Amino acid sequence: MKYRTAAVAGSFYPATAEQINQELSLFLNTPLASEIQAKALIVPHAGYCYSGAVAGYAYSYLKSIAHNIHRVILLGPSHRVALQGCAISSCDCFATPLGLIPIDKDAYVQLLNKNLVSISDQAHLLEHSLEVQLPFLQGSLQNFVLVPILVGQCSTQQVCKILETLEVNEPGTLVVVSSDLSHYHSYQQAQILDNRTIQHILNYDHHLEGEDACGCYAVNGLLSYAKKQHWPIKLLKKANSGDTFGSKKEVVGYASFILY
Repeated sequence: MKYRTAAVAGSFYPATAEQINQELSLFLNTPLASEIQAKALIVPHAGYCYSGAVAGYAYSYLKSIAHNIHRVILLGPSHRVALQGCAISSCDCFATPLGLIPIDKDAYVQLLNKNLVSISDQAHLLEHSLEVQLPFLQGSLQNFVLVPILVGQCSTQQVCKILETLEVNEPGTLVVVSSDLSHYHSYQQAQILDNRTIQHILNYDHHLEGEDACGCYAVNGLLSYAKKQHWPIKLLKKANSGDTFGSKKEVVGYASFILY
């Protein structure tokens, strides 16, 4: 069995299962109304000390539906490898200190047959945007398979076609899009920029650019799909790195949303 090993355990999130579970117990303890049942989440992907609380607020919504979610479509940007289009991995499982997550290879076949993705283990090898979501999913759900897709430069329509091909509107599937917001502005300027981007997202505006959100291509695709499906969207939590341990001179913005 071929599996993708954890690349950022010990840097973006803790290195041991015990430490991860300790942090997750803090991030996933928000008491929430169970009537909102997630079809998709948009969550940040910085180190847990910076954005873990923002992401955890969204993942807390999975508690009431954990037994119903059997497949997660996970989309995020490629930071280390310049990527045109979307890329999957050839691995059978993705690993974290909490264990192995099996890949839905049938979904990969569907996407490859329609030429919607390529295979790039190099792009996946060190990428953190997907990996940092895995412990949250392991801590929130029960038994599920994963469809991890890195989204490079591509059209909104391509991401929409991926979601349509995988029939993500069917029960049992959750979509997770991994994206931070603005990068390296002052604290005050970031708040202005991120509030504007948040409003665009709430309005289903699928014309975000990289300066708005590093995962803009995946976010745009999800927003376009969600608008067609009439999924409501709600802002859950927002912050930036200056609200935690970071300098307020150059901050990174975060926000989490639920679509249902």
